[in-house]
Amino acid sequence: MFLSWFRLSMDATMLGLEAQSVIWTRVSQMALGQGSPEENLRMVTEKVAALGEAAAIIASGGTAHRVVKGYRRKVRANIKRLRR
Repeated sequence: MFLSWFRLSMDATMLGLEAQSVIWTRVSQMALGQGSPEENLRMVTEKVAALGEAAAIIASGGTAHRVVKGYRRKVRANIKRLRR
């Protein structure tokens, strides 16, 4: 039991750090005039889609850890895409 809570807390902490990296990158790009309208739209629409996926996971009996892992996967994909 302790190990599952520990894993969840570590993944949630990493999600926060990784999300901050995406936020920093996007805001920096906007401030430097390097952002695109498509990226700004994507920034909003992906949050709505992620919320829908998280709600579906929870509604189907999934765990909070599964939701956090899904969010982390999406955030890491954003980091990779934005740093190209």
